[in-house]
Amino acid sequence: MSTNAGSGAEGPAPDGAAPGSAGGAPARPTGESGRWSSKPEVDGARPVAPSLGLRGTLLFLWRQLTSMQTALILLMLLAIAAVPGSLYPQRSVNPALTEQFLEENGRWGEVLDALGAFEVFSSPWFSAIYLLLFISLIGCIVPRVGVHLKQLRARPPRTPARLTRFTGHTRLEVPGANAEALLESARTALRRSRYRTEVREEKRSRSVSAERGLLRESGNLLFHVALVGVLVCIAGGQLTTYRGQITVIEGDGFSNSLTQYDSFESGAWFDESDMPDFRFTLEDFRATYVQPGEAGTVGEPRSFEADVQVTTPGEEQVAQTVQVNKPLHVDGASMYLLGNGYAPEVTVTDPEGSVVAEGPVITVPLGDLGYTSQLVIKAPDARPEQTAVVGYFLPTGTIDDQGPRSLYPDALDPQLALTVHQGDLGLDTGIPQNAYEVDLTTLTPVAEEDGSPVLIRLYSGQEYELPDGTTVSFDGLRRYAAFDIAHNPFERWILVFALTAVAGLILSLFVPRRRVWVRVRETPHGAELEVAGLARSDDPALEDDVKALASSLATAQDGTGGTPHDLDPRRPARAADDSSEGSAQ
Repeated sequence: MSTNAGSGAEGPAPDGAAPGSAGGAPARPTGESGRWSSKPEVDGARPVAPSLGLRGTLLFLWRQLTSMQTALILLMLLAIAAVPGSLYPQRSVNPALTEQFLEENGRWGEVLDALGAFEVFSSPWFSAIYLLLFISLIGCIVPRVGVHLKQLRARPPRTPARLTRFTGHTRLEVPGANAEALLESARTALRRSRYRTEVREEKRSRSVSAERGLLRESGNLLFHVALVGVLVCIAGGQLTTYRGQITVIEGDGFSNSLTQYDSFESGAWFDESDMPDFRFTLEDFRATYVQPGEAGTVGEPRSFEADVQVTTPGEEQVAQTVQVNKPLHVDGASMYLLGNGYAPEVTVTDPEGSVVAEGPVITVPLGDLGYTSQLVIKAPDARPEQTAVVGYFLPTGTIDDQGPRSLYPDALDPQLALTVHQGDLGLDTGIPQNAYEVDLTTLTPVAEEDGSPVLIRLYSGQEYELPDGTTVSFDGLRRYAAFDIAHNPFERWILVFALTAVAGLILSLFVPRRRVWVRVRETPHGAELEVAGLARSDDPALEDDVKALASSLATAQDGTGGTPHDLDPRRPARAADDSSEGSAQ
């Protein structure tokens, strides 16, 4: 049949070409009518894909965000994003160490600070990952919960017409067996193994459809729901928590109020009125160390114990011992032993004879095994000039070519190695200063007649008088303990959800989901039994279980107690095709 080229009608296709094509080239629309033509395009125009539009684009993005693959990627990104929080000091945990890091690293520290490396867990990028993960998990869970609830209410799937496609397929002839009794035995055996069963009528047979392992999906959903619970509780805890650090000297006390804390931080929703009303006194602090001749490194700490007397409203005073990893718990707060050190009692008088500093002075350990500690005393009221006493406290001291140092952390031979400086301490500028540091560049050391700085070495009970009349005395020694007081109202719920997530993960990993079908047909000599199974996950034991079920049913029904024989005597009972598993729907 001939065609008119301008009509758009189709002619016979060349040999080997599909109808509607020219030489195998795909047909294209031509003209404003939108009709299709086999002619090659002459104007270079190409088909334009339909636009998704705003609604379609948003729906596509939502499906991508709420896919399980995206949730796993976001979970991995959250773990990676938390790494800088472990590598770099966090301003909320240790501001002094953060500032020290910035001073030591210059430009690199400024770059890290701009990226939020010192405030990782409150940074915008960490919060963005956190929120996206939260939304993704919710979007994954909600539709899956609906599907799973339908599966729980649904009957087991119908028995497939051809069981030969499934795992462990076994066909046996059971002479003298009653088909009804055999089917009931199968149903009973499956129910005893915690299968949901359904007896189905077929054209020339009856079958039992059984299914179990839905607990696997329940565990999977439980894991994801618990993970959302952990995220919610962490966020809630960050909003409502508070944490503060205190330093208490032996014999002194602490009352739980904001003014008593050395440093304090809280969440955005924290209410000061929610702080528990309690106080305590540090009665005694004990530390033990490895001694010469004992196993371990000499001077290595063995234990730290702080004896405290705790008072709460309406209750009697209680004596407790706080240890490392054994905190003190009161209603609404937990107190952890964070650190310790020495507080030598020092008295400083100025040349006019006025006492300008007196009492225990908290020293800062320098980090060596001997507990060599830095001491700073500021006396702004000294006359005629403000005075600063700086140096070291040595629990078991010596001064040699290496300078002042301690040989052992316990106070076996306590000493002070000091120098005295005078000048303007800069306390009147209104700028906050670290109580444990002093800028010596603006001060002048008190010197001997030859101009060399006066070096003071004091033992407990000694006093030293400088050439200008200033005196420094070492009156005694006490210890101090540093505590961390914190409260997170969601802490227990985080633990509950974490344990729930672990339980759900165990269920999803170790509960196999499987389906088993048993078909029974009546025969002139008894009944024909056919059994097969389908694993919905990795289940290497299914084939053996299916064959064992078939064997036990046949043995119980034929009354011989012997080994049941296969319908086909030329081959033993086995799975018809172990590698092909069809759908049971």
